[in-house]
Amino acid sequence: MDEGLFRTVRELITIGLVLILVMLRLDAERFGAAEYDEAKKDGKAPSLRGRLGYYFLGIGLILVILVVHPDPRTVLFLGPGERIPALVGGFLFGVIGAAQAVLFARIRYHHFRLPNVSSYPGALLNAIATAFIDEATYRGVLFGLLIAAGVNVAAANVGQALVYVISTRLGARGRDRYLLLLTLLIALAGGWLTYATGGIAAAFLGHAITRLAMFVCTGHAGQVAARGREAEDIERRRRTPDGWRVIGSGKSQE
Repeated sequence: MDEGLFRTVRELITIGLVLILVMLRLDAERFGAAEYDEAKKDGKAPSLRGRLGYYFLGIGLILVILVVHPDPRTVLFLGPGERIPALVGGFLFGVIGAAQAVLFARIRYHHFRLPNVSSYPGALLNAIATAFIDEATYRGVLFGLLIAAGVNVAAANVGQALVYVISTRLGARGRDRYLLLLTLLIALAGGWLTYATGGIAAAFLGHAITRLAMFVCTGHAGQVAARGREAEDIERRRRTPDGWRVIGSGKSQE
């Protein structure tokens, strides 16, 4: 086979694989891995097996792209990039992401909703695995393919960010609009860092820190509950109002 034709075939296969990755992200709810899929269904939490399947499938497809594409590190940004700028940029991104998580929690809840210690391992896995798959898919492969196709860098960044936001389905009715805006900003900042450093390491680091900070501050690994639907809000409505006396108990509710 002619070398040029062989390269074209490999690039076309890569396009097909990234489309599968985008469809996988759209179907994250089926695996229990969507940001808005934390609530229990029929009394059961999202399946750990389903989430692990999502992570393994996503990472597996990215590894296949690394093998198939002729220049995955230079064209698709599937590498760390310049290490020092990536570390500095990633940590700065993470600090800003953590700061907004603190501010969001203070405004929304007026306190930090620290989660149970037992939930930290799962949240850490979710933050790292989801951030890696997202950054490799959108800020890596999709962003790189758009630029390679001749799209202006700024337009390519906006394009991958919009596709990413649509893929997360955070714009659906009933979902927090701040999380939608945050997701868009993560995508745009991640794209800029990826292009500036030549790899996805900075975007991945900042994204993972932001996700983990949101979890620590709000108690949610992804989408926060609607106002009035948090567990403490429901419990507060069930309680007897302060100062009222429960008939038959002889005691007032303190």
